[in-house]
Amino acid sequence: MIYVLAAIGALTIAVLMWKAFGPQVATTRPRRAPVAPDDDPEFLRRLAEEQRKNKRPTDEE
Repeated sequence: MIYVLAAIGALTIAVLMWKAFGPQVATTRPRRAPVAPDDDPEFLRRLAEEQRKNKRPTDEE
């Protein structure tokens, strides 16, 4: 029984070492940082257009 536990422990350590120090596979593409609404030019453009559409005409216009 001790030999079985030792074999399982050695296998576990080997797998953990392989995952920690083994070859790194770059299968995922780098993530883009999310853009805040106030940094997104497209959002700001749409917002300005909506404000222009919803702007009530004043007496001067």
